[in-house]
Amino acid sequence: MADCIFCKIASGQVPSNIVYEDDQVTAFRDLEPQAPVHVLIIPKKHVESVLGLGDEDRELVSHIMCDVIPKLARELKVAEKGFRVVANTGEEGGQTVKHLHFHLLGGRSMQWPPG
Repeated sequence: MADCIFCKIASGQVPSNIVYEDDQVTAFRDLEPQAPVHVLIIPKKHVESVLGLGDEDRELVSHIMCDVIPKLARELKVAEKGFRVVANTGEEGGQTVKHLHFHLLGGRSMQWPPG
């Protein structure tokens, strides 16, 4: 999508502090971190939100959840003590960028309820 900031980051048009990248996914540090470790994991393919995922995206989501997030949690040293993964969806869910993204937060105790 031409005007999507996350699509521009994924394509390299907008610089970012990238911590992981492969042919399907880009992960980068959040500009306004809410924890000592706060990374956004985005698919390179534009999907607006969790509600926009289709059957063809199962492998992509599995890759993010089963491969990328655990790898990043270990590399960023939050796997042992724990971390949180969040996918905000829609306005009331707190989604501010309409491109599917997962927040990986760690490095401090996460409280519940979150907000």
